[in-house]
Amino acid sequence: MGAAFVWGAVGASALLVGALLAYATTPSARAIAVVMALGAGLLIGSVAFELVDEALLTAEVSLVGLATLVGAATFSMGDWYLERRGAGDRKDAGGAQSEGSPLAIVFGSVLDGIPESFVLGLTVLQGGVSVALLVGVVLSNLPEGMASSSGLRLAGWSRGRVVRMWLVVILVAASSAALGFAVLDPSHGRTGAVAQGFAAGALLAMVTNTMLPEAYEEEHAATGALVAVGFAVSLMLSAI
Repeated sequence: MGAAFVWGAVGASALLVGALLAYATTPSARAIAVVMALGAGLLIGSVAFELVDEALLTAEVSLVGLATLVGAATFSMGDWYLERRGAGDRKDAGGAQSEGSPLAIVFGSVLDGIPESFVLGLTVLQGGVSVALLVGVVLSNLPEGMASSSGLRLAGWSRGRVVRMWLVVILVAASSAALGFAVLDPSHGRTGAVAQGFAAGALLAMVTNTMLPEAYEEEHAATGALVAVGFAVSLMLSAI
């Protein structure tokens, strides 16, 4: 469980790196969008190769499908609630966060990090962290940290305040990875498969709700190709 906690912290630390980059320089919205689209493709690949495929080894398609729907609905409801509370623009690089709630922004960032970190815990059980998933998590968190922090900087947040926010998110992400290690043990049979399906749905909803819209806003038609590249890279890394 300790290893899962560490890897969860490593994946989430890209948020802090992105924040420091945002305060040290001015990253272009297009560069952020490209990395976000690639990360989305990698995470979608991880859902297919690390979660759904494994879950189907110990449970029926119908059960895994239902768990996936429940996971997606759970994340979507949480995201909808936080958006109404002022966290809808938490990843906007143009400073739209200035009109939102700081507390809701923090909770929104925590919500985004839970599904991917939860899944990281499973891969540790399989003899080592998944390279494809870890790269996907980093490529999703780095632009998130850059975009969110760029906007928060424009909204008047100090660097210290932003760093403290991301440290809280990293701690929650690491704890989620440790929880995934405990809950997603394949020896749990159907229970583990349900947890895998639930995590897959939550991760898909996170990618669709919070990453793809921001990437498409900048890249438009190129977004689909970038996501496909990320997915292909995930397929190749999963074979390592």
